[in-house]
Amino acid sequence: MLVLLCSLLAACSTRTQEAAPAAPEAKQQPATATESAVRNQQKGDARHEGIAATPSERKLLSADYARREMTAPSVAMPAPISVPVIDETRENYAQLNDHPIKAVIEEPVSTFSIDVDTASYANVRRMLRSGQLPPHDAVRVEELINYFPYEYPRRLSTHPFTVNTEIAPAPWGTNKQLIRIGIRAQELQQASLPPANLVFLVDVSGSMNSPDKLPLLKSSLKLLAERIRHQDRVSLVVYASGTGVVLEPTSNREQVLRAIDQLRPGGSTAGEAGIRLAYRMARQAFIQGGINRILLATDGDFNVGISDIGQLKQLVEREREAGISLTTLGFGTGNYNDALMEQLADIGNGNHHYIDSLNEGQKVLVEEMSSTLATVAKDVKIQVEFNPQQVSEYRLIGYNNRMLRREDFNNDKVDAGDAGAGQTVTAIYEVTFTGAAGYLEPLRYGNKKLGRSTTIGEELAFLRLRYKEPDGTRSQLLEIPLRKADARPSFSAASNEFRFATAVASFGELLRGGQFQQGMDFARVGQIATAARGADPFGYRAEFVQLARLAGQLLPGQATATYPID
Repeated sequence: MLVLLCSLLAACSTRTQEAAPAAPEAKQQPATATESAVRNQQKGDARHEGIAATPSERKLLSADYARREMTAPSVAMPAPISVPVIDETRENYAQLNDHPIKAVIEEPVSTFSIDVDTASYANVRRMLRSGQLPPHDAVRVEELINYFPYEYPRRLSTHPFTVNTEIAPAPWGTNKQLIRIGIRAQELQQASLPPANLVFLVDVSGSMNSPDKLPLLKSSLKLLAERIRHQDRVSLVVYASGTGVVLEPTSNREQVLRAIDQLRPGGSTAGEAGIRLAYRMARQAFIQGGINRILLATDGDFNVGISDIGQLKQLVEREREAGISLTTLGFGTGNYNDALMEQLADIGNGNHHYIDSLNEGQKVLVEEMSSTLATVAKDVKIQVEFNPQQVSEYRLIGYNNRMLRREDFNNDKVDAGDAGAGQTVTAIYEVTFTGAAGYLEPLRYGNKKLGRSTTIGEELAFLRLRYKEPDGTRSQLLEIPLRKADARPSFSAASNEFRFATAVASFGELLRGGQFQQGMDFARVGQIATAARGADPFGYRAEFVQLARLAGQLLPGQATATYPID
């Protein structure tokens, strides 16, 4: 009997070593507050078993990924924590297809939701610094563009944001023009933020036992905890094989910091049960008219406890309608489930961020705390109607999984992205003016006499935006005509913000294969970004130039010329 027991224990040990990277042997620690909370909660936990309903949903829940070691190269800016580099194709990303060229005479209207996530940029940065090009589906171009703040003009407005547009020739292709739409949300200083009810929902499963996961997570959350005000409430929920409340709602900063310090990894990942418990805590401390938000910090490795991902999404949607939003903070490599993390944040009216270094934690949770936590406009939708007298073709750059149907624009029941305090949101269309050679063959029987008035005929497009107040249910409409007369004569005549955003857009499209980036390479991207760098107080734009150089060195056939960043 003893021999049999030893054999079983040895087999279990072998399977554990195969499923997770080896960790240094450590002395046994006494039970922490985390472990005690989880053990107590386990007694009352309902166990959830089963599989996802479809193959695509089962893929979202997959968490058994391999690792292989590689040393990360150093760059000028502070690098993320050095960790083994994994085969990125084993991480989970939702499939993205580039937008096709649209003929205006066939499809004159383009409608989409704004996107304020930034996870893709930080994740791409992590891969490039590790000596790998990212898989195409990991590159969401709009998240790269929107990672950077832009100095769009401030104007007095009765709306919670201002809209700025700019039109100029593209630096790629032949006879291509770019229309840039920029939104700048009203700013709120921390002192003027509404009272906040925050629930830190932390994954402490065994998969988080890596320097770039739980240790980095704890350090990042401490940055936010240091800024707790007396009117705020913070609670801490953990999940692994079970779930538990480590800290009841409190405004005591020292208690929050101590609770974060005590977090330890161990066990498998019962993600759904953790989310349910976090929502219960958020409802318990709900602040009417305040910020009620869950911050889910994990690698997304939900391998135990979810019977149906559809049910999990429905839960997040119901709680969103009740006034509790969900933001996801991604950590680590090897089993990073980007697809699930992004979906949950989208449904939960939150943001999806990837934290690859303490610097990124500082950016997301301190420098941009107001935009991460406070919403000033929700369900923001953009619709552009192109004038076939002036524009023959168009394509939207990025926002591949944010498209809406034309009728969704006026339907207030259709959810869309939210704008946080002080955020800037940028969208870029590439267009071909009528009469210039385009990608598509012209229609033989196209209608050339549209009978428009002279005034309307001079418009390139008509921009419409809809949004709701944070607590509103009915949307408000903004309308802005875009005129050809306002177009810049050359790319160099465009503003720094326009040219820098264009460089980032080109960078993202090159990483995705560069289908429409004729005449561009990473060296040219770096040159444009350097010239348009402008004010760069945190060094984000200088870092981008370095990443463009790294990408050029990694992609065969790309130029590797150097260029100054000052």
